[in-house]
Amino acid sequence: QVELVDSGGGLVQAGDSLRLSCAASGLTFTNYIVGWFRRAPGKGREFVIATTPNGARTLDTDSVKGRFTISRVNAENTVYLQMNRLQPEDTAVYYCAASGYRSDDLRIADFKFWGQGTQVTVSS
Repeated sequence: QVELVDSGGGLVQAGDSLRLSCAASGLTFTNYIVGWFRRAPGKGREFVIATTPNGARTLDTDSVKGRFTISRVNAENTVYLQMNRLQPEDTAVYYCAASGYRSDDLRIADFKFWGQGTQVTVSS
C-alpha cells in the first residue's frame, strides 16, 4: 500500500530555516504530483506548495512565495520542503501528499495519499 512518511519538523526561532522530508513507498513515484499542506492550530488545512512529477512546474501559496521551495529526488522517492525565513504564522502541522498525475495544472491535483504530519513551531 501507499505510504508517505513525513519528517524534519521541530521548534525554531523566527528567521530560521528548516527542511522537511517525505519518503514515499508503494507507488510509482514518477507518476505522481507531490505537495505539502499545513494545518495551523484552530484552522483548516491549507495548501502550501506542489510540484509536477519531473519537478519542472511548481505552485505555491502567496504567503510562502520566495521563502519555501519544494524539490524531489525521484530516484529516492523523496520530496523535500525547504523553509527559509520562518515566521510564527508558519507554525502548523505539515503534511506531504501525493496526487496521480493528469496534467501540469497543479490547481486540479486531487491529493489522495497523505503523510502522518510533522509539527513545525516557530517562536517569535
